Amino acid sequence: MTNVFRLLLLAVLLLSLPACDPNGVYEKNIDFDEYTWGVQVKPAFTFEIQDTTQRYDVYFNVRNASAYGYYNLYLKHTLTGPDQKPISQLLHHMLLMDPQTGEPRGDGTGDIFDHSFLALRNQQFRQAGTYKIVLEQYMRQEQLPGIMAVGVRVTKVAAPAK
Repeated sequence: MTNVFRLLLLAVLLLSLPACDPNGVYEKNIDFDEYTWGVQVKPAFTFEIQDTTQRYDVYFNVRNASAYGYYNLYLKHTLTGPDQKPISQLLHHMLLMDPQTGEPRGDGTGDIFDHSFLALRNQQFRQAGTYKIVLEQYMRQEQLPGIMAVGVRVTKVAAPAK
């Protein structure tokens, strides 16, 4: 192998390593077939909580194409605890594009944009065990072309700096 090829291979490998978040507890994203979120598709995410004294932030990840036909997304979540009882059910309004200019928000290049929305701030989970979040698109449209993926990320709330 030539030195240039080796350097290029090393750079690709380093860039493909995930970023380490010491406060990260869980993250998973689900891609949609044909980059369309059907109203009947309700992605479910399960994660473990062991420390019930810790506070957590729950984020929703959204990936959309610039061809998505709306500037916003309504998403409903249902969170259930280890005892299968509902803990919360909320409707979230997320801005994917600026309503005035139509400019995409989020991180991205080209026509694909990633968003991370803080959905549940400072959440306390009162029981140790497996929790489940189910996401539903709530846009009053059977199919949402341009929504490529959704996901959930759970992080520990960092202690305030002293």
